[in-house]
Amino acid sequence: MSIKLSKRIERIPESVFTTMSRLAVENNAVNLGQGFPDFNGPDWLIEEVYNAMKNGKNQYAPSIGILSLRKNISELYKSIYDIDWSYEKEVIVTMGATEALFSAIHSVVDEGDEVIIFEPYYDSYIYDVLLAGGIPKFITLHKPVFSFNFDDLEKSITNKTKVIILNNPHNPTGKVYTKEELKFISEIAIKNDLIVISDEVYEFLTYDNTIHIPISTLTGMKERTITISSAGKTFGFTGWKIGWACANEQFIKGIHSIRQWTTFAVNTPCQHAVAFGLTKIKDYLPDFRKLYQKKRDFIIKELENSLFSPTIPLGSYFIMVNIPQNKNDMDLALELVRDYKVATIPPSVFYSISDEGKSMLRLCFAKQDETLKNGVKNLKAYKV
Repeated sequence: MSIKLSKRIERIPESVFTTMSRLAVENNAVNLGQGFPDFNGPDWLIEEVYNAMKNGKNQYAPSIGILSLRKNISELYKSIYDIDWSYEKEVIVTMGATEALFSAIHSVVDEGDEVIIFEPYYDSYIYDVLLAGGIPKFITLHKPVFSFNFDDLEKSITNKTKVIILNNPHNPTGKVYTKEELKFISEIAIKNDLIVISDEVYEFLTYDNTIHIPISTLTGMKERTITISSAGKTFGFTGWKIGWACANEQFIKGIHSIRQWTTFAVNTPCQHAVAFGLTKIKDYLPDFRKLYQKKRDFIIKELENSLFSPTIPLGSYFIMVNIPQNKNDMDLALELVRDYKVATIPPSVFYSISDEGKSMLRLCFAKQDETLKNGVKNLKAYKV
């Protein structure tokens, strides 16, 4: 039999996360690469999953998500950001933020539409756009503080531009967009009648008293923004795959039109647990932030006088570190995982027009203290 795959997947490579995690296992290396905690979230939330299972919450959930979770998401955004999303018409639960992104992009991007993506980008953005037939266009976030040139964004807009994808707080840099930056993006979107898809999965993980501002809260943006978030990041259970999107009714209908023919429904007992978790979030968040602030501060302090000088992330659980000038990120990442037993992510794969990624590595500090200590020790053992 002659097996012929579709042409649309010819441009889709293996994810760098898959590659580096495989190499970490093959080389028995400390994995500071792939972005997930190597420890559990709160025990009380695990109990809620058990309770939901024991109480018969084990069949298909409504395709749009269970009522209590949608209602609690709506109430959460009202209480924290003072933004009103109708839980009946403007909230949908998805199989993690990844599915929300895929469905949102496929529901608004037509063949030939241009989509603005800030680089370095979370890699699913570009491949979702390509699979939808869109044309990615890139704006670079320049090191060391990962700011963008306002003129570059304005000049990138054409009559084919339809969408801006925003990731705030930002993976992989840990950047949190300033109000000035968000206001400028909003002005561009309104002036050119653009849609903004805003990935805010790290919205509750910011440091040094930095405030996360959802772009949907700015004047004129609620009706043109699809806001995406994830319980997996907030509660530390990435494997539960509970995400959501908030947007006006027409966008939600479009997202549902895509996802009803893919996953259709999301894990029922985990939805019930997350619905409960959101009612406790204001008590939960202080210790959550304190835990990750401690981990961030530890890795910054340990690497400050090493060959891997850190940038300072204000959000997320990632940090970008500079590497020796005579090295490039891909070769060094392979050398580190094989010879120094520590896995990192070479960020040049998250860039399309700039070479800045070749001068850095991305580390994940959502790890147990022992994992971080061992990973840092292996990094510090590296010699040029």
